[in-house]
Amino acid sequence: MDKTSLIGVVLGVIAIGVGMVLKGVDITALLNPAAMLVIFVGTAASVTIAFPSSEIKKIPKLLGIIFKETKMPRPKELIILFSEMAQLARREGLLALEAEMEKVDEPFLRQGLLMAIDGQSADYIREVLSDEIDAMEERHAAGAQIFTQAGTYAPTLGVLGAVIGLIAALGNMDNTDELGAAISAAFVATLFGIFTGYVLWHPFANKLKRKSIEEVRLKELMVEGILSILEGEAPRMIEQKLASYLPETERKELQDESEVAANVQA
Repeated sequence: MDKTSLIGVVLGVIAIGVGMVLKGVDITALLNPAAMLVIFVGTAASVTIAFPSSEIKKIPKLLGIIFKETKMPRPKELIILFSEMAQLARREGLLALEAEMEKVDEPFLRQGLLMAIDGQSADYIREVLSDEIDAMEERHAAGAQIFTQAGTYAPTLGVLGAVIGLIAALGNMDNTDELGAAISAAFVATLFGIFTGYVLWHPFANKLKRKSIEEVRLKELMVEGILSILEGEAPRMIEQKLASYLPETERKELQDESEVAANVQA
């Protein structure tokens, strides 16, 4: 579970609910079927029109990505793995890495290592893996765009819902009590539209973009690690080169661990 997504949604709901109560608004005012219909069904309709069915079908999977922690290897673990593989490859040759493939569960990394073991050139491996990264980025961008568009449509539909409510309210000009209640209800649609647009859909799109950036960076690290092994670079050089993908604290930890390992070998 990606706790930040869940906590964010809960905090957003609490902020609106408590804010309404503190302002003296009856929370039951939100139970407005007409406003819900205009915003939620209207947004769904707009998104369905805007995107092909092949992309709409991915929405449940995209929500899963938003609310679930993505299982990816940690960069530091990968760097240590590449260092160990480089040491083995320099000592026994690239073919010796075949025995280490059982440790590799990540399909992208496995594919790259197998190409290196099979004797493919560095340029070919980089081209194939870079094309895969580019295709992945396009898929991720398309998924995030669905929520970005929903975040654009929802507030506008909120205005539309308010206009519809005001039309109904102006039809009851003779009854001031009903007029006030109708005007109040009219703006519930606006509240729903702004809330869903800027507390749900746009943040959902941003979360998908951030996770995509993290995955792309991780796979770029894999590409550099694979090519470094293929080119016969020393384990220490690989660690130093790939350390740029780590935050400062993990970089220092990796350096300390490498120094300890070097002292033990000495």
